[in-house]
Amino acid sequence: MPGDAGADLPSDLAPTASGEGPAQPTADEAWMDMAIDLALGGRPSPNPHVGSVIVRDGHVVGAGRHERAGDDHAELVALRQAGEAAKGATLYVTLEPCNHHGRTPPCADAIVAARVARVVIGCADPNPHVPGGGVARLREAGVEVTVGVRGVEAGRVIATWTKFITKGLPYVSLKLALSLDGRIATRSGSSKWVTGPEARTLVHMLRSRHDAVAIGIGTALADNPRLTVRDASGISPTRVVFDTKLRLPPHSILVQTAVDVPTWVVCSADAAMDKEEALTASGVEVLRAPSSAEGRLDAGSALRMLAARGVVTLMVEGGAELAGSILAGRLADELHAFVAPILLGPRGRPGAVDWAGPATPAEAPRIATATWELCGADAYVCGPLQYPEPPA
Repeated sequence: MPGDAGADLPSDLAPTASGEGPAQPTADEAWMDMAIDLALGGRPSPNPHVGSVIVRDGHVVGAGRHERAGDDHAELVALRQAGEAAKGATLYVTLEPCNHHGRTPPCADAIVAARVARVVIGCADPNPHVPGGGVARLREAGVEVTVGVRGVEAGRVIATWTKFITKGLPYVSLKLALSLDGRIATRSGSSKWVTGPEARTLVHMLRSRHDAVAIGIGTALADNPRLTVRDASGISPTRVVFDTKLRLPPHSILVQTAVDVPTWVVCSADAAMDKEEALTASGVEVLRAPSSAEGRLDAGSALRMLAARGVVTLMVEGGAELAGSILAGRLADELHAFVAPILLGPRGRPGAVDWAGPATPAEAPRIATATWELCGADAYVCGPLQYPEPPA
């Protein structure tokens, strides 16, 4: 297993002298791959995912990751495991070690104190709010530092956090469930269930990977959802309802379970105060955001409010107006669409996205690298979104 103490570098991962065939990873790349695998675990939000491996004489003597906010950083976990064996060793870490005091002391100082000989870093710290860098501190102390090993892959590990820390916005995954003819409900408004049980299980898994999940008030009123993680393992995210006029009824499941799962409602500045008081009495937190020119909540301002409260990753599940506002503002980073093999007809509820849309197909948001697969009887497509610039 990657990260097991005493692990050796597999012979098939060692550098090769031959230039024939696919390039084999160098030793540094192979150990960094191990650190990246470690980094993908845990739930450190609002901190980044980080993994670290300490290697001496071709053996792993320490390994760790940042498990959750407030816990030791990955480097400190690995150093503790390595003990005296860290002296003269090489430390691999996916993200530049910190050089500032937060909830934990600077990792750069701990690395220097352990007398590590060399540090290999996946990617530099993108945080613009942190003065000074770990690389400079290590080099000043005489530690050999290499930066950029598996840099692209290490950057992907912290992509959600990079957007959060540099733009003050959550990384947004937009989820859509629709029929073959692009509808999200029948003419009577029924939407349970457009997609099959396999798709719903996958949606629960996606929820568990996000800090918060958001829906519009139309979806809340039509479906009365729980928005919890039930069909997969993991923690239920904070639930957010975009509700301009505070129409969410006190008897809804979301309100009734607010004491069990954090539940926030984002409304306009002029929403009725007595409605806010009724919701807060049940444990719901009410946030007031500016409205757009169309009378909807300004999506960008609302998302900044969520980020300020520590939401790094947000999954937007519906409905059409909220999805439209998110896309119109170019705020969605990923798309997860489930297409069911059913037809709901032209009198079915509007399409999955309610917005003006692009003037031409060339200007349409699109998945940059699409992954298609079957999810039960449904087609599932996902990937990062691109927003082409309109012609000048």
